[in-house]
Amino acid sequence: MIKNLDTKQCQGSSTPVAATNLYKEIPPVVQKLAASWQKKDFCDHVGPIPIPSHEAMVEIIHQVRRILFPGYFTRSIINADNLEYCLGQEIMELFENLARQIVLCFQYDCFHTTDACNHCGERGLEPALAFIKNLPEIEIRLATDIRAAMEGDPAAKSQDEVIFSYPGLLAVTVHRMAHELHRLGVPFMPRIMAEHAHSLTGIDIHPGAAIGDSFFIDHGTGVVIGETTVIGNRVRLYQGVTLGALSLPRDAGDRYRNKKRHPTIEDDVIIYSNATVLGGDTVIGARSVIGGNIWLTESVPPDTKVLLKRSELIYTGNGSKKTSQK
Repeated sequence: MIKNLDTKQCQGSSTPVAATNLYKEIPPVVQKLAASWQKKDFCDHVGPIPIPSHEAMVEIIHQVRRILFPGYFTRSIINADNLEYCLGQEIMELFENLARQIVLCFQYDCFHTTDACNHCGERGLEPALAFIKNLPEIEIRLATDIRAAMEGDPAAKSQDEVIFSYPGLLAVTVHRMAHELHRLGVPFMPRIMAEHAHSLTGIDIHPGAAIGDSFFIDHGTGVVIGETTVIGNRVRLYQGVTLGALSLPRDAGDRYRNKKRHPTIEDDVIIYSNATVLGGDTVIGARSVIGGNIWLTESVPPDTKVLLKRSELIYTGNGSKKTSQK
């Protein structure tokens, strides 16, 4: 705490004299920060380097949701008569916005990996168009995800409730967008989209993860799905599930990049809350059930239940003590 400040006021100013003197301590800090950027030890955004817009990418997520769920998140009322017009207008705007950000992503990646080239401006149009062309397929897959939520959660009262409010569906919706862009080789944007969904839902799905149809995450908080995870059809996960990698050495970033590090979950598997499944060679066979709080680093054959042994509960109070099997 600074004591005994001179509260005498400068003429025509409301700032104390002593406080004015303290401002002189700030320029040296600015100089040190500016000097640190000159070293370029870890990053550099100073100069004419094109930078993708995080805000624009979030708006692209909203645009895609308006297209995939017409009438739910749109700015105006949609009916059968104006549906094609509204979708056409939205998709044309999406194409322009998406192509612009993809170009910036390629340019940014180009500046950091090689010398600037003349081709990045052309590289944004084809992935943007390919993404637009795949929207009907994404819509079909999301319809299976919504049905999976209705079939797997007795608390789900309607498809509208699932679309409007379920964090699992929001996370999967964004993942299906991000995964398509990841598949098309677009840098940066898929991960930014995935982390935006993560910040909203608490569900962390890497855009590289391959996820089949009818996928349902119930509750969802704390779910982690790693980059090289492969998930089949009709799989259900509960909160806190981790599909991750085994412990890796310090130089793992280079040695294990682009190698399978995360498990494979086959069709019709259920994994209950707080279960952890690790390792690129780990396969959970079809129709298996993994109980809550399980830790697995080895494969499980199809049609298997993996459960913890019943633990002993101890009750105390009122001068008595008893035990029971959980």
